[in-house]
Amino acid sequence: MATSDSRIDLLDLEPDVALAQLRTWMNERGEPAYRATQVLGRLWQKPVRTIDDISELPKALREALAVDFRISSLELATRQASIDGTEKFLFRLDDGQLIETVAIPDGDRLTFCISSQAGCALKCAFCATGAMGFQRNLRPSEIAGQVRELRMLTPAIVPTNIVFMGMGEPLMNWKAVSPTLTLLNDPRALGIGARHITISTVGVLPGIQALAARPEQFRLAISIHAPSDELRQTLMPVNTKYPLAEVIEAAKEFDRRVTFEYVMLGGVNDQPEHAAQLAQLARECRAFVNLIPLHPGGGMGFHPTPAPVIASFAKALRGRSIETAIRRSRGLDIAAACGQLRTERLGRRLPVATEDDREVHVA
Repeated sequence: MATSDSRIDLLDLEPDVALAQLRTWMNERGEPAYRATQVLGRLWQKPVRTIDDISELPKALREALAVDFRISSLELATRQASIDGTEKFLFRLDDGQLIETVAIPDGDRLTFCISSQAGCALKCAFCATGAMGFQRNLRPSEIAGQVRELRMLTPAIVPTNIVFMGMGEPLMNWKAVSPTLTLLNDPRALGIGARHITISTVGVLPGIQALAARPEQFRLAISIHAPSDELRQTLMPVNTKYPLAEVIEAAKEFDRRVTFEYVMLGGVNDQPEHAAQLAQLARECRAFVNLIPLHPGGGMGFHPTPAPVIASFAKALRGRSIETAIRRSRGLDIAAACGQLRTERLGRRLPVATEDDREVHVA
């Protein structure tokens, strides 16, 4: 989305692009090339709020630089902490949209669940984000910026892992998500290992192909949630465009490990026959299955599967030689369901029509 500020946002640029533009700008003004490297280091590695805060630059140079460039920021609107250590952050963007980020500690791991869109167009029946409708795509500065903002807190919150499992479908915003992956991974930016970064998708096939074409070992998680087209269609309207068989075929062709995400919905997708069907799908593409208890705050009329039933479901999968984990519910005492905190603050805004440029285009 365009802003009223016409200056180049340095946080929207991959490191190579930012460095090239800054070097050209410095060269045109007779400044040494190392000045560009100094600026780059202050974008992500030792982040500052504004160009004027890059104190190693002379004041006159900072003032001139700020005429053509800017460093954007996200406003922290709400911060909630759970008794289990999970924290949820609500950020306000420059146009008033709100997005969510969740920090989930687990031993020596700290995972950030980040958003890629304001709202979501996919309308999955059990998802609070889908119920709020789609507002707009996020820019790279707003996606990677969530990680940057938490690094600038005192004390800093620094992740070991990133999952694109917040608000939105990341592969419907590939034009911004692809450079964001570079920003997250590049050692000159946030420097998080590719194997510690996971893209979660409902199965947007062109986006899976685009992700597979990247050389880095980014991880792929596919939201299955139902093991048959008939059931999945009732829960996930996107199944019309990307049927389950085609999604499974794409997962088979993905040359890295794939995880199946499976939200357990009481009495809907948690029966023994569903376990047998899911095991067959997972076997076809050697997928790891992650069973997710439904967060009661974002159930949208559905009810969580009881814990003993989840345990039996997992046992049935493992009995069919499918590697399976049950995700521990986190943040039950805060608005930690995806989209829940934003909905509490903004209500359900009218959705925006999805335009052509929000589709995934694979080069």
